[in-house]
Amino acid sequence: MDRGHIVYQTYLKILRRELVCAMGCTEPIALAYCAAAARSALGALPDRIVVEASGNVIKNVKSVVVPHTGGRRGIAVAAAVGVLGGDAHAGLEVLSPVSEETIDRLGPYLEQKQIEIKPLASDNLLDMIVTVYSGAAYAKVRIANEHTNIVLIERNGEILLKKDPQENGEAEDTPDYSLLTVERIYDFACTCDLDDVRDILDRQIECNTAIAEDGLRNDYGANIGKVLLKTGDDLRTRAKAYAAAGSDARMNGSELPVVICSGSGNQGLTVSLPVIVYARGLQADKEALYRALLISNLITLHAKAGIGRLSAYCGAVSAGAGAGAGIAYLLGGDVRVISHTIVNALAIASGIVCDGAKSSCAAKIATAVDTGIFGYEMFKNGQQFYGGDGLVVKGVENSIASFGRLARVGMRETDLEIIRMMTEQH
Repeated sequence: MDRGHIVYQTYLKILRRELVCAMGCTEPIALAYCAAAARSALGALPDRIVVEASGNVIKNVKSVVVPHTGGRRGIAVAAAVGVLGGDAHAGLEVLSPVSEETIDRLGPYLEQKQIEIKPLASDNLLDMIVTVYSGAAYAKVRIANEHTNIVLIERNGEILLKKDPQENGEAEDTPDYSLLTVERIYDFACTCDLDDVRDILDRQIECNTAIAEDGLRNDYGANIGKVLLKTGDDLRTRAKAYAAAGSDARMNGSELPVVICSGSGNQGLTVSLPVIVYARGLQADKEALYRALLISNLITLHAKAGIGRLSAYCGAVSAGAGAGAGIAYLLGGDVRVISHTIVNALAIASGIVCDGAKSSCAAKIATAVDTGIFGYEMFKNGQQFYGGDGLVVKGVENSIASFGRLARVGMRETDLEIIRMMTEQH
């Protein structure tokens, strides 16, 4: 099998693995999924629940509304709705079947049942254990590194499933992300047989546009999308507004699904909606939109591969650079233009921290999208950042690795301090 065929098939596998539907913020949804799986293993409605969660999970569940809960927030809510009405076989769409009857039962269940929350000391940034009890019987489920990566199922002392959480959550069938490079991504996007990706991208366009429009129609959080549109209706502002409005809705209880990217709905919205808005504004054909979305999604996944799912580094920064790259393609940019767009964008916005999932994510997304677009405009106007400008290193791949190191290693203590600040008792 030749190298080109291997790369092509790997990219298709990455896209199918990453661009999946999720309802609600992925950390509370993963927690609900873990709880639903534990209840399924127990075979009864629990009368007590113990949730153990790593700091990054606590950070990202603390302030976000969990869908199908009547506007409730937090870890106990996510676990309770998971055991009451979650589908243990539905992955990140675990809460899709939750009924009004279940929502009505949620309040009394939270009041009457004991739900204990404990910090989980773990080397894995994404790690959770849910143990459910019915009388003397119990069941335990652990998820680590990936949002649906169940690594332990235990019932009454019997191990039903156990596997080591492999480094970065990689299972044996995980595609080789090291094959992602900017040049190969550009070549793939330009030459891909669109029949191989049409269904994935159509779903991303449909789902993410629908939740953005929901965010612009209704009252969600700080309504960042609406605020942006009040400042102007040019193409650039609309691109930011749609991405922000999708996050407005998603962070504040919308029950519409989102096609995620790199394990994050907010990143899925950021990589797709600005590109969709620009394609419409430029009257680009569907083929150009598909190819631009291939660039934006894969560039983001490439940038995030060296960071991991969770960190103190705001994932919208990588996604904003990806969106800028997709927009650069729509505006006629080649691989050289796209490379400089990415480096410029990362150099500007790399200091944005992640302090959990909540309403202000929408504003950070708008900033990241603006930076992605500005990164393109800089280069088209003969300006760029050079190796030695801060963390910029000569060559786009080296710069991506440099900012990845900042996020993964350099901001590790920042992440711990953010978690300490967010979990302090006042």
